[in-house]
Amino acid sequence: MSKTQKTISLVSQILVALILGQTLFFKFTGAQESIYIFSRLGAEPWGRIGSGLIELVAIILILIPRTAVYGAVIALGTMAGAIGAHLFVLGIEVADDGGLLFGLAIVSFLCSGIVILLRRSELLRLLNRS
Repeated sequence: MSKTQKTISLVSQILVALILGQTLFFKFTGAQESIYIFSRLGAEPWGRIGSGLIELVAIILILIPRTAVYGAVIALGTMAGAIGAHLFVLGIEVADDGGLLFGLAIVSFLCSGIVILLRRSELLRLLNRS
């Protein structure tokens, strides 16, 4: 990767970690909005806590250079699920948030995709070992 690509990847990794990390607090503390969302999805409390644990793993992996691409894959999949939940069950705006959670999911999804794209050679090496 070029220096510019490394910088873009690092910024994207940090953005994903910050966005996912910010929502973890609310999931693990049982904030009203999180309980509302996962109740609407029929997945309260196990879905809230389970998705929080998956996101925690993604955060840890995406912040370690050697495992960043794996964290990005996990984050991309998780955000694809969140986007789908917004589009098909919850709606773009949840509990008068003005679409903030949906927007953050989109940003996380895009940034995860950028990390995967820039670090695809690392991912391909793993897939070729199998």
